[in-house]
Amino acid sequence: MINKNDTAKSNMGLVHACCKRFANKGIEYEELFSAGCLGLVKAMNNFDEERNLQFSTYAFPVIMGEIKRLFRDGGTVKVGRTLKELALKIYKLNNENKIRNGTELSVSQLAQKLDVTEEKIIDALNCVRLPMSLTAEYDEDGNPQLDIPVNDIQDEISEKLSLKEAINQLDENDKKIIDLRYYQNKTQAQTAKTLDMTQVQVSRRERKILGIIRKKMSV
Repeated sequence: MINKNDTAKSNMGLVHACCKRFANKGIEYEELFSAGCLGLVKAMNNFDEERNLQFSTYAFPVIMGEIKRLFRDGGTVKVGRTLKELALKIYKLNNENKIRNGTELSVSQLAQKLDVTEEKIIDALNCVRLPMSLTAEYDEDGNPQLDIPVNDIQDEISEKLSLKEAINQLDENDKKIIDLRYYQNKTQAQTAKTLDMTQVQVSRRERKILGIIRKKMSV
């Protein structure tokens, strides 16, 4: 059994990393941190060591889920329905392209695939993006300070952990389909032949698997 005190202390950094994703989005950091800690406790209570999985990999989506619940249950940030739906479509396309090619689509590629203007794509991306923080603090010489965000490698690591965890939860045959299609770059016909399936069966199952992965990563 895991030592909860030691586990809690060693994973405070993960809680803060999750909270920073939502800083300046309309909910006080203390509330975000409180929700994150609640998620950490839930993760510790439900963690199964026999799954041979790193605790941080399991805890990340649980912590994120508790923080996101704040916004679902009455957070102050409101996003128009049309932009929200477009942002979800962008997330879906980018997630699928990440699995296939390891990269996200460009703004122009997204605009072409979704049949909207590049301006709409940018608006949708901005509506779910962490805003730049302009603080009212001043340095010793009385000059205002600007907190310009930089890319945080923790975000990339967290996404990879979340994707890995989602794939690990698939059954063995679904894992083989993902491995053949997206890691070995096999065609659906080649995958079908390897797994003794029809191409239609592989196509249908692949769509379902991608849906399962997206759902697990968005929890």
